[in-house]
Amino acid sequence: MKVLAKLMSVLALIVATQVQAEVVAGRDYKVLNPAQPTSSGNKVEVLEFFFYGCSHCYHLHGPLSVWEKKIPKDVNLQFVPVIFRDSWEPMARTFYALESIGQRAKLHNDLFEAWNVYNVDLSDEAKITEFVSKHGVDKAKFGAAYNSFALQGKVQRSNQLVQAYGIRGTPTIAVDGKYIITGLEPAEALAVLDEVIKIARKERRAGKH
Repeated sequence: MKVLAKLMSVLALIVATQVQAEVVAGRDYKVLNPAQPTSSGNKVEVLEFFFYGCSHCYHLHGPLSVWEKKIPKDVNLQFVPVIFRDSWEPMARTFYALESIGQRAKLHNDLFEAWNVYNVDLSDEAKITEFVSKHGVDKAKFGAAYNSFALQGKVQRSNQLVQAYGIRGTPTIAVDGKYIITGLEPAEALAVLDEVIKIARKERRAGKH
């Protein structure tokens, strides 16, 4: 009987731990109402709203980069540079310019470190161009992309997404147009992200997306 009692105690502890680990709407994540349309087709869409100069975004950047390397095949991660004030726009333009010439992944970490570790002044196009050129990016190609009409459309789209999702701070993660994760430490945020992706995946399979 003592063995059985101990076994029951262990099982109860395991169940309690599992329940405690379950993510809860309103506590670990928010449900967006109304839900927003996604652009990832059959994949679960994950958006990270960020700013290179945000220290919290920098702290999430490393763990998120590791997470991205093992991202499930049915998940699509996209980055959305946020422009809360005019002084943030140059970095949003930088992100999209580098993305358009295939250099975003190469400099993503360098830009975070420039802002948050080395305090590099990247406040305008000239300073940014000098920085990216030192990291192997062609000045002419970058300048053309930075000032292109197509890039302006991407900046406008970013602003529209920020408004539609009600983004008030960075970093904020949105999952499949329905769920918002913000205000958590990096490890906790990613743990919640994994669980919310499971929720979104189940909803897609049930035809609720």
